[in-house]
Amino acid sequence: MSDPKPCIICVAITGSVPTKAANPAVPITVAEQVESTHEAFEAGAAICHAHVRNDDETPSSDPEKFARLKEGVEKHCPGMIVQLSTGGRSGAGQERGGMLPLRPDMASLSVGSNNFPTRVYENPPDLVDWLAAQMLEYDVKPEIEAFDLSHIHHAALMHRRGQLADHPYVQFVMGVKNAMPADRETFDFYVATMKRLLPESEWCTAGVGPNQIVLNEWAIAAGGHARTGLEDNVRWDKQTLAPSNAALVKRTVEICEKNARPVATTAQARKILGLRA
Repeated sequence: MSDPKPCIICVAITGSVPTKAANPAVPITVAEQVESTHEAFEAGAAICHAHVRNDDETPSSDPEKFARLKEGVEKHCPGMIVQLSTGGRSGAGQERGGMLPLRPDMASLSVGSNNFPTRVYENPPDLVDWLAAQMLEYDVKPEIEAFDLSHIHHAALMHRRGQLADHPYVQFVMGVKNAMPADRETFDFYVATMKRLLPESEWCTAGVGPNQIVLNEWAIAAGGHARTGLEDNVRWDKQTLAPSNAALVKRTVEICEKNARPVATTAQARKILGLRA
């Protein structure tokens, strides 16, 4: 019997929405983000999924802020995979890809639109194609954020067209209000769809709010990879705020241990995802 596949843990440190008012542990400044990422790295996270913020905590897509954050993570977390967000809350149009010339290891790529709690998350085809082309040009591996089943199908189509390099990494995002709920049968169908359309690809999950730990459990048990962090979930449980990104990573490590999955080192994660060493 082969050894179980190491589980890559991604820590989504800040996001575009959570504020200090929601949880004082949310890191906002670049210095806070680097410190929080370092703690999460020490706890077992191999990927840092990063957004940047303005001083008033509003979302930003400032490439200079991204550059300082990338530099800080690379200095204090040797080998950690830096994944920058091209998400739509932080800017409009091609502004969303302004950090790609920094050549991070990875960047998020949403390949279709969907509803969010109070708005439409717009990802028009021409912008998706442009972001994908930029990622090819700068050797940035996309993490496909699948908010809907159609997004897995579209990622497979883009891969066949040569718009995505081998092998696309796909993240199932579940539990966003008005989008795909954290539904077990849907999750199982997502996994089966990945095996059918992108059999060589790895996948992970992101669960929002109380669904975070649920999706971590499902993904780790099913052989996928896991995302945790204060971007998606500011609470430990109904009564308690999460103390830190590192605490959420440690809880994910415990789920790996329960399922006899080793936690991937940064070197193992880079190999699994086909990234430059």
